[in-house]
Amino acid sequence: MDEDTQPGDGNDPEDRTDSTQSRTDSEGDAQSHSERADPSTDSGRSTDDDSAAQEPADREPVTAEDIDIEESIGPTDASSIGVGDSSAGSTDVSLDEVVLDDDGDSQGLFDDLLSGEPIFENKEVLRPSYTPHELPHRTEQINQMATILVSALRGETPSNILIYGKTGTGKTASAKFVSQELESTSKKYDVPCEVEYINCEVTDTQYRVLAQLANKFIEKNQEVIETELDELKQLRSRAADDATALVETRFDTVEAVADRIEQLESDHDEMEPVPMTGWPTDRVYSTFFDAVDYEERVVVIMLDEIDKLVEKSGDDTLYNLSRMNSELDNSRISIMGISNDLKFTDFLDPRVKSSLGEEEIVFPPYDANQLRDILQHRANVAFKDDALTDDVIPLCAAFAAQEHGDARRALDLLRTAGELAERGQADTVEEAHVRQAQDKIELDRVVEVVRTLPTQSKIVLFATILLEKNGVHNVNTGEVFNIYKRLCEEIDADVLTQRRVTDLISELDMLGIVNAVVVSKGRYGRTKEISLSVPIDETEAVLLSDSRLGDIENAQPFVQARFDN
Repeated sequence: MDEDTQPGDGNDPEDRTDSTQSRTDSEGDAQSHSERADPSTDSGRSTDDDSAAQEPADREPVTAEDIDIEESIGPTDASSIGVGDSSAGSTDVSLDEVVLDDDGDSQGLFDDLLSGEPIFENKEVLRPSYTPHELPHRTEQINQMATILVSALRGETPSNILIYGKTGTGKTASAKFVSQELESTSKKYDVPCEVEYINCEVTDTQYRVLAQLANKFIEKNQEVIETELDELKQLRSRAADDATALVETRFDTVEAVADRIEQLESDHDEMEPVPMTGWPTDRVYSTFFDAVDYEERVVVIMLDEIDKLVEKSGDDTLYNLSRMNSELDNSRISIMGISNDLKFTDFLDPRVKSSLGEEEIVFPPYDANQLRDILQHRANVAFKDDALTDDVIPLCAAFAAQEHGDARRALDLLRTAGELAERGQADTVEEAHVRQAQDKIELDRVVEVVRTLPTQSKIVLFATILLEKNGVHNVNTGEVFNIYKRLCEEIDADVLTQRRVTDLISELDMLGIVNAVVVSKGRYGRTKEISLSVPIDETEAVLLSDSRLGDIENAQPFVQARFDN
């Protein structure tokens, strides 16, 4: 290109733009004309397809294939979803061409959604965290808990309680209901009694349990101190002007009031909250001990999912808590443990087991009729009048009864069905909404289970998906293991033995992710035939969201596998 650019010689930017545009237009016209004039393009493709389809049926069987994982998965960049891809039939529109017509009266994004009549009156009633004022079909268990805990209202130490039952049988709701009644009654009779709730699925180590409890009591102690300080400072001010202000108080002089104020301020400053990490466990335990024994009270510590705490951290926490009463001067502690596992005490130290399981309460599963009563009770508060058709609650109860009488599942079904109906701007919740909710909840469960699988199990599952996507049906263990090894090499993961991979497949089978059936091959022995029990695309998307598995999209493992013709 010449350094000197003269106007009109084709080197001017405007001239180049015009000439380029005219050249592009003319080439486009010529190309489209040639395509119209020569139909051989389409016919050529169809001829190739026909010849491929007419290959002889007795061709040599395929015993080895290269699986292109990138092709199996599909592109993962923006082009895979049509972003900026004009070839997908979309039309590029610049922002300058978009005109937003806002005359002040136009409907916004949420205006349309709010235009329909709501179905719910109070959706929170259908959530597991809600504690109802009445619990149908749990009167016996509630009364049993109350008779044990009533001793706390007399200033005595209640027996420790272990509550067993499967998921959704009302254990936590009943325990919280009794706890609320206990605290409200203690205030009525001016008896110092407190209940502290810990979810051991979240707070699953001894350090965290003790730190959380210590901080709760430190906070309560500081509130008590601050209240007493305000009262004493007012008393000191009145007594300075009028000595009779100390009459009928426990103080004889103004100096005694001042000494008490100084002591309380010192106590307040010494109450240092426990950090979530960093302290020795002995120091955390000592801080909790001092905080709970600061004043006279009876404390019930409710440990929900207590088996998770034992599984993660052993029984040290339970041992320390159960032995504290012999050392406390002012307070008394009782433990209420809630568990889905009836056998978790088998792993406890015999001393802990004997002191912890002083009283045991078992919650049986609900049947379909009981679930129907529970749903009806909640629906009366959660939904507007006539928002449910007659078959909605019986269907929700029937679905949940199939899964060991899970009331939580029944409530989730009813709430999700209502949400789906509301999103569709329907006037009522119908049977179809319940069936949609059942499918949605099941898919959500699969996604959550797959997302939380260990990496090795994810690789095994991904190998199974790749085989099924490439035409292998009734996959056997050896075929999965061949793919599994290649995938491990690609992401630099340890390769387990085939026996261990077989165990992982069995675990996936127990979770309902795959279906593994043992099939006899006669003199060749037995093998497992594996098929997926979950949607392939959704499961694959969850696996690829794992940062390690995301690195294998360009791998091309070579698979020795049997392909069904």
